This record gives sequence, structure tokens and C-alpha cells, in this order.
Amino acid sequence: MSPRIVAHLDLDAFFAAVEELERPELAAQPLVVGGDPRGRGVVATANYVARRYGIRSAMSCAEALRRCPQAVFVRPSHRRYSEYSRAVWAAVREVAPTVERTGLDEGYLDFAEVLADFRDARPLAEAVQTAVRGATHLSCSLGVGTCKVVAKVASDRRKPGGVTVVPPGREAAFLAPFPVRLLPGVGPRAEERLRAAGIDTVGGLAELSDGALARLLPGKVGRLLRDRARGIDPRPLELASESVSIGHEETFERDVADRAQLHDELRRMALRVAQRLAESGQAARTVSTKLRYPDFSIRSRSLTLPVGCADGAQIGEIACGLLDRALADRPSALRLVGVSVSNLEPFQQLVLEA
Repeated sequence: MSPRIVAHLDLDAFFAAVEELERPELAAQPLVVGGDPRGRGVVATANYVARRYGIRSAMSCAEALRRCPQAVFVRPSHRRYSEYSRAVWAAVREVAPTVERTGLDEGYLDFAEVLADFRDARPLAEAVQTAVRGATHLSCSLGVGTCKVVAKVASDRRKPGGVTVVPPGREAAFLAPFPVRLLPGVGPRAEERLRAAGIDTVGGLAELSDGALARLLPGKVGRLLRDRARGIDPRPLELASESVSIGHEETFERDVADRAQLHDELRRMALRVAQRLAESGQAARTVSTKLRYPDFSIRSRSLTLPVGCADGAQIGEIACGLLDRALADRPSALRLVGVSVSNLEPFQQLVLEA
């Protein structure tokens, strides 16, 4: 049986790269896409000049400004990013037709559909880069392996604009030296448990015995993560999840505890989300509410509906209910709230027969 050939594509500093294309004078400057550095904004992304100062995604804009006082801050333009994203994926499909988009700027490609030999993976990855660059002038990095987890880690190894190919049989050796936190699926709690036991690398996780694994990471999750650490990941491309989510979020100038105000904010955002759904001709089956607490921790709650919804009022009421549910578990003032919808599908207007 021929090995699977899976690629992971990641656009390089996507939001910042789009802003640089629209305003070329920004390319040589430290550029941060996010909110107001004098307020409560958070960095969405930063160009590679800004990253030299230690600026990274999810950092507060105030901290980014402290690290680089000369940085240029711009607010995100999601409509523009969506337009570029559509052009990127249209170009990618000309080279590798089967795609699982996991975001505006990243996704998995089925190279086995196009290639007969793994040795041709690098030229095909470079052809994808050429197609993306030709259609949009954007740079992307690709990782190629026999499974998703290897391809995902590999795509981040030679940024920006690199290609990393991990041949069959080299998966575990490739993953082994990396910090355990880089393995997809290892969250802060799992990392804490592993580090407390002296497990700092992916290779250390891969070598755990069944007994040690059961003590540190009991249940199916532990076995799944150990398999991934060994380069074993049978997940197929999920073509049904190709459409990305549509959402809106706001960071408050001051933490907000008033429940009525939070509900009003969510309802207002839901109307904007519904407008974008209408513009794209889609409905959504899943509604999610995002909360960021004063300590920067994030919690989200979601509800999946039996049929697609595109009504702003209904999305708003669902979002409010999800917020109430999250705050019941952890009452607090909030730095940020957001509404997003996913599981998108073409909108179908019901017509009642006379």
C-alpha cells in the first residue's frame, strides 16, 4: 500500500502580508495587525520585522507597543482578508484539487491524489507556492508528510516561504526533538503534567510506557497524543469542514461585568455576523461565543443547530445563552466577547406552498 502524502499549507503572517500588499511602504516597518495599543486590543498577527522585537499573536497591543514603540498598528480588515483567502485557495486547487481548509490562512492538501511517488512531493509543494504567489503575491510555507500531525509541524519549520518534506519512516525521528507543546493536541494542562514528570520533548512522550502514560494522561487522549508523537495520525482530510467560520469580537476599554451590556454587545455583533452570512449566501449550523477573562485566558461555548440559521436575532439570542452558560461556570468581568458561526452551508429560503 502506497503511503499517504499529506501537505499542510500556512500563509506567512497572512493579515500583515495583505496589509503590506495594499500599502507597500509598511513592508520595511514593524507592523502589528490588531487593536488600539492605547486600549485593550490584542495582536492578531505581526510581520516578520515586528517579530524580531518579540511581538507575537495574542499578545496585548500595549505590550507590543512597549516592546517596539515605533511599531505601526492597523486594525484588521476581515473582508479584504477573505477576498485574498478565496483567491489563494482557488489557486491551490489548480495544483492540488482536494483541500481541507482549517482557516482563512491554512489547510491540508491531498498530494497522493496528484502524485504517484513521494519523491515528487517537494516539486509539487513548490508548484503550490508558485501558484499562490502568482495569484496573490503572497508567500506560504508547506510541510509534507504521511499524516496531518507531521505535515502541520513541518509547515512551521522553514518560515517564511519554506518547504519541509518528511519522508515515510522518518516521522517519529523528525518530531522527537521538538518541545512537547508544539505537538498538536497538547494543551497547557497536558504540557504541565508532562514537564512535571520530566517529559520536555515529543520524543519523550513517544517513549512513555502504557503504565506511565496512564498515570500522566489517562484515557483515550493520552493514547492519541502518544500515537501522534510517534507520527501515527490516521485522520483523513475533512472536506465537509472546508468552509471557515464567520465571526466578530470586541475588546473592551475596561473589563465589563454588567450582564445586560454583554448581551447587548453580543446581539450587535450577531447582526454583523448575519450580514456577512447574507453577503456570502450562506447559513450556519453552529453558533459559538468567545470570552476572554482579565487574566487573558479564553473560554468558548458552542451550540449546533439541526438546520442552518442566518437570522441575526436568533444568532444573538443563542450567543447570549452560551455566554450565560460560560459565566455560570466561571463568573467574572470580561476583557473581550465574540460571536462566530461555523458549519456553513448554502442558504436555502423556504417557500410555503399555497
